Amino acid sequence: MTAINRRRALTGTAAVAAGVPLLAACGGSDDGGDTASDPSGSGAASSDGGSGDAAPSALATTADVPVGGCFVVEAAKVVVTQPTEGDFKAFSAICTHQGCAVQSSTVGDIPCPCHGSKFSLEDGSVLDGPATSGLEAVEITVDGDSITKA
Repeated sequence: MTAINRRRALTGTAAVAAGVPLLAACGGSDDGGDTASDPSGSGAASSDGGSGDAAPSALATTADVPVGGCFVVEAAKVVVTQPTEGDFKAFSAICTHQGCAVQSSTVGDIPCPCHGSKFSLEDGSVLDGPATSGLEAVEITVDGDSITKA
């Protein structure tokens, strides 16, 4: 059995001290740090829990979605848009470039904060890369002021 000497112990400690931050920088984040938050505080980011028999719960209210902009529902991974007043559409909130979550916006497109891709409010198509494919459409129903998955 080899005894651990001071030099070997210090070398191992230095390797761990240098390696842990490097590994952390390469890892993904589960804290939702690259997703938009619910600025309205409405709590509209609920989902139906995956049960096909349960009544669909609201993704958002019509007031959450700005005209000419979009609103990200983090829990459902859906972005709801309102290209023109009263016209609501929804798409996957996951950027097709590298899987980052897109952000809520009031500036006429769906922006991805990771690498600058921008998508159309109308059809989810790519307006500006590096993404090369559009966001997948999500079927929704608007009933009064409630927006739910269809």
